[in-house]
Amino acid sequence: MQEQEQEREISDMDPQEYTSVAGNGVMLVVNHSRVHAPLSVVLATVLYLAEFISAAVLCSRYHKTHDVIWMSLTIAFMLLPAVLIQLALTFIHRDLGRDRPLVLFLHLLLLGPLIRCFEALVVYYKAGKREEPYVTISRKISLKKGQGAPMEWEIGQSERNLATHRNAFKRTAVIQAFLGSTPQLTLQLYATIQEKYILLPSRLTLMTITLISIIYGALVCSVLAIQIRYDDYKVRLRPAAYLCMIMWRGLEIATRITALVLFSTGLTHWVILVGMANLLFFFFLPWAEFWARKGSLTENIEKNFSKLGTIVVLCMFTLLYACINVFCWSAVQLDLSHRELIERKQRWDRLAIYYGGRFIENFLLITLWYFFKSDFYEYVCAPLLAVQLLICYSLAVLFMLLFYQFCHPCRRLFKYNVHDCLHCVCCRKGRRGVGGGRRGKPPPSYSTAATMVMVSEEPLELLDPQNSQPPDLNSHLRERETAIVDDIMEAA
Repeated sequence: MQEQEQEREISDMDPQEYTSVAGNGVMLVVNHSRVHAPLSVVLATVLYLAEFISAAVLCSRYHKTHDVIWMSLTIAFMLLPAVLIQLALTFIHRDLGRDRPLVLFLHLLLLGPLIRCFEALVVYYKAGKREEPYVTISRKISLKKGQGAPMEWEIGQSERNLATHRNAFKRTAVIQAFLGSTPQLTLQLYATIQEKYILLPSRLTLMTITLISIIYGALVCSVLAIQIRYDDYKVRLRPAAYLCMIMWRGLEIATRITALVLFSTGLTHWVILVGMANLLFFFFLPWAEFWARKGSLTENIEKNFSKLGTIVVLCMFTLLYACINVFCWSAVQLDLSHRELIERKQRWDRLAIYYGGRFIENFLLITLWYFFKSDFYEYVCAPLLAVQLLICYSLAVLFMLLFYQFCHPCRRLFKYNVHDCLHCVCCRKGRRGVGGGRRGKPPPSYSTAATMVMVSEEPLELLDPQNSQPPDLNSHLRERETAIVDDIMEAA
């Protein structure tokens, strides 16, 4: 699994200078990839340290004011993700079987991300200073103006090491965001309301950092989902796509947290039931699907794991998946019987059901808060606040649709765009009434960008690159183009 993650990260690098066309039509890049600065590693480390330090300062403030409950919960949401991040980094880099006492000691001090970031920067600054042999060849299809151009280029040891660090910090960013920052932000916002809007500077700082961490973690989830589903393609996101995703994720998460906090101020004990119901539902959903399919547990998580160890790792992975879905769309679906643990096929029905159900749930939470709110809100225009929250969530859905319509990096591989899907939903009953015959031409499209992607039923064998043969990129491209045309004609 780590080999495939490194291949996805390496594929984002740019080939340099000289290129030539091989005999099989594949564009061969002779020189090494250009090494990019590990900015994602630095950003994840800065967010981790900033949140940890600001939470510690706020805990000292709570200790001075004898707020034992707030202090205890703040410490819990500060230490839980920190410990899990140390375990994740140690597991990914396989340090338990290596003689690295200083690194392990720093992990015990919860400073593992700091030393890992330093190692990544050292690798980056040393890269390119001396000639090094390549260790693998990356093969991807580059999409330019709707045309696929197969490419391959040599990958050196420095690029591979940086890819390992980037993939490790992607995991830590998600853990930090949804196991630490999200409950921390919810707690501090609730404490602010309960204390009559006495907003301490340290609390405001912590809330700001946690919100940035959550949005960054959600962006990482979205980008990883795209890279997993389009593993054969060189995925590039433009600044407009990042801006659209930031607005989408920011509005979605902020609205969700605000709705939960407002509901908790009116019905304090009931919010525990709502939170646990959401968590347990999303936790057991992948397991229920796994048992319904009568699948077997994957054996490729770690060779040295026993069956019990595999189940523990899968439970932790499912817990993270559930925590993400409690607050926002995870962008992926779990398949515990698959070797990647991720379902490669996009489930658009799940996406529609999730956002439809979440909108109804937020509406019910805000409505119950409106009827059971305390006297503290008598100077707040409650109807206006409720309408603003619902509008913000609707805007989040709108930005999501805009992203899939215009900003998705592989939108030209989609079968239909957003306009076509909405038109199909509105006219489905009319078409059934007229008849189910096929038409010779597809319906006119508003844009070439689309929202429903074609993914093959059988996943690619990518987890064992040593024993697998390199794919014929030309034949793969021709088959995909033919399949897209055939599917459009069938759907029409």
